[in-house]
Amino acid sequence: MQTVVTAKLKLNTTPEQFKALRTTQLAYRDSLNYVSQYAFAHGKMSNAVRLQDATYEEIRLRFHLPSQMACSVPRQVGASYKTLWTKVKNNAVHRKEGKTKKRYKGLDKAPKFISPTLTYQYKKDYTFKKEQQVSILTLEGRVIVPYTGYNKHVALIQRGAEIGASKLWYDKPKKQFYLLVSLEIETADPTPETHKQVVGVDVGMRYLAVTATMQGDCTFHSGKQIVPKANHYARLRKRLQKKGTRSATRRLVAISGRERRLKQNTNHVVSKRIVLQHPQSLIGLEHLTDIRERTKRRKGKNAKQRKANRTFSKWSFAELHSMIAYKALLHRSMAIKVDANYTSQACPKCGHTCKENRPNKGLLFVCQNCQYTLHADLVGARNIAMRTLLLRQDWRGTGLLSVRAFCVGR
Repeated sequence: MQTVVTAKLKLNTTPEQFKALRTTQLAYRDSLNYVSQYAFAHGKMSNAVRLQDATYEEIRLRFHLPSQMACSVPRQVGASYKTLWTKVKNNAVHRKEGKTKKRYKGLDKAPKFISPTLTYQYKKDYTFKKEQQVSILTLEGRVIVPYTGYNKHVALIQRGAEIGASKLWYDKPKKQFYLLVSLEIETADPTPETHKQVVGVDVGMRYLAVTATMQGDCTFHSGKQIVPKANHYARLRKRLQKKGTRSATRRLVAISGRERRLKQNTNHVVSKRIVLQHPQSLIGLEHLTDIRERTKRRKGKNAKQRKANRTFSKWSFAELHSMIAYKALLHRSMAIKVDANYTSQACPKCGHTCKENRPNKGLLFVCQNCQYTLHADLVGARNIAMRTLLLRQDWRGTGLLSVRAFCVGR
């Protein structure tokens, strides 16, 4: 089985190399916006081949991009439009089923690309050299730049790991370039026999993750120290954006990414702890796709209702799930998605399910049928573990995993 990880390499550029990379990035972004406008004007086109046939020559003439980059631009725009069309169709289905009244507006106007992130194709736009150097294509030709990075990732690159496409990312506050390289790592094929333990993971705001095993072991990963900091950065960003002065804009640039990096680092720490605590395990995660569409939202325009809805949309649970998934594969475990419905309302002892099992919607679970009492998040984790166990038993009996494995690389 192939697992994809992303190596973040810091590029140690000279002033001339920095200027060449920055100019190339901005030209690539401008070409993306040009093709996006063309696609929107011609029926919101998502076919990458037709886009390339129609815009390739103009990209080369107007933006002076090399041939491979000029081919990558229509592919990226086409992929973006396909994603937007999928969201439009899903939204139409949800509106028809009465799950939401909001119309998705992503294709009401041409998508605008703001980030100057540039995509490179391996052995065409960039190649690795000896002594930790990389050759990168720019508008002025190739430049050879030394790089540094995480020792294990550098070792994988030097030892012949399968290298894929990369992205040239610019950290504006630090004025620093990074190369984000995709690496494919070979991992052992999973079998029911290799996964000797079943673990359920319930995610939330007060406790970012709660784990439970079939042996009764449990772990709580609290967000008490982290979530208030993330909320502080969100409030600070909102005040500065509302102020809108030049000094406020400079401050926004200086603090940009702090909230995101705080959440990302926390998710890394929590996911690593979970995976290391449960080696060779089948880890069950909640299937939270379209959770905002499927859950009942508080309606109204007052501040309290808006704040309640915003609170439940704040933490990046999808990122936490993806980190658990790829780290699990590196430690001979595997993560799968299970049904998330009623995991915190169903009694793990007698199976009785109702809203009244959560008095006042608090953290205490009290079964109205058998009076079984436990922490609500732990009840959710145990229900997920039991659903994962059922899938594992079915896998052992049939040889097929009935739920698609969630194996996402970074």
